[in-house]
Amino acid sequence: MTRSNPLVAIYPGSFDPVTLGHEDIARRALRFADRVVVAVARAATQAKRPFFSLSERLEMLEEVFGDEDRIECDSFEGLLVDYARARDIRFVIRGLRAVSDFEYEFQMAQMNRELYSDFETIFLVPNVDYSFLSASLVREVAVLGGDVSPFISPSVLRRFEEKLGAEGVG
Repeated sequence: MTRSNPLVAIYPGSFDPVTLGHEDIARRALRFADRVVVAVARAATQAKRPFFSLSERLEMLEEVFGDEDRIECDSFEGLLVDYARARDIRFVIRGLRAVSDFEYEFQMAQMNRELYSDFETIFLVPNVDYSFLSASLVREVAVLGGDVSPFISPSVLRRFEEKLGAEGVG
């Protein structure tokens, strides 16, 4: 089967911060997608105040994925399906760390299909080393002075050190 158009997938999230688990999912998506758009949601869907600003999160993503020209970093506002439709993106990548993630992600996938019938959700399970990892957990550990270096890239660790001060972060 030959495709005339490149297969583009979107990997949305808050990425506050981008973790090694996020990196794993985005890079593995390139096994079946020609390009992946890693897209930061400008407004969080959950009531949480971001630790890093939108511009800081985009800069971190660009640093982390700077070695991969098939990954584009962007942001969007409003409904993901509207952004995807406008860019003719028909696949969304979602990571499932645990069974508990599935119920919410399944509902979201169904709603997205109702809003954009050509939009398919692809669930990926992270590498077992990152199956417990979440950005909120990394933030909490970092703020409380724990070592988050095993969970984030060196450039993201540097951002934490700048924001929190060097002691107790790395």
